[in-house]
Amino acid sequence: MNIVLIGMPGCGKSTVGVLLAKTLVRDFVDTDLLIQRATGCSLCELIAREGTEAFKQTENDVILAADPQNAVVATGGSAVYGAAAMKKLKENGVVVYLRLPPSELEKRIRNIRTRGIAMQPGTTIADLAREREPLYERYADFTVDCLGLSAEECVERIARAVARFA
Repeated sequence: MNIVLIGMPGCGKSTVGVLLAKTLVRDFVDTDLLIQRATGCSLCELIAREGTEAFKQTENDVILAADPQNAVVATGGSAVYGAAAMKKLKENGVVVYLRLPPSELEKRIRNIRTRGIAMQPGTTIADLAREREPLYERYADFTVDCLGLSAEECVERIARAVARFA
């Protein structure tokens, strides 16, 4: 069974994911890195060249092609737009939503235009959070509210919760 981390950019999916994989002795897979490997360019370059909708389709296709086993999978924040990808991730894993309020996300994301976030020009982090939150909640098997928690505390909460799914 995989542990799949979903949530907004800046919520800590990659940071927490690496620590969780080390704690639980699992592989770590970052779907953003899989996209970069598959396309040969950065997420930011891909979005600029192909557009947001094409990026989302590429993300969906890359996740469908991946086959992680007994891994911690950190998804891109926009992975939840891909219904087929999320269905596949849920079939072989428990999905954890790392939730942070937009005000905290804005503090963490310093490079919003160069980070490779699938969002339309003029969209704020708060706008994006309002749009995506229902999707995160739909796919999550459980949610960890990360506000005020260190990465290690998030890992502890996830590890305890995941033990119930084993």
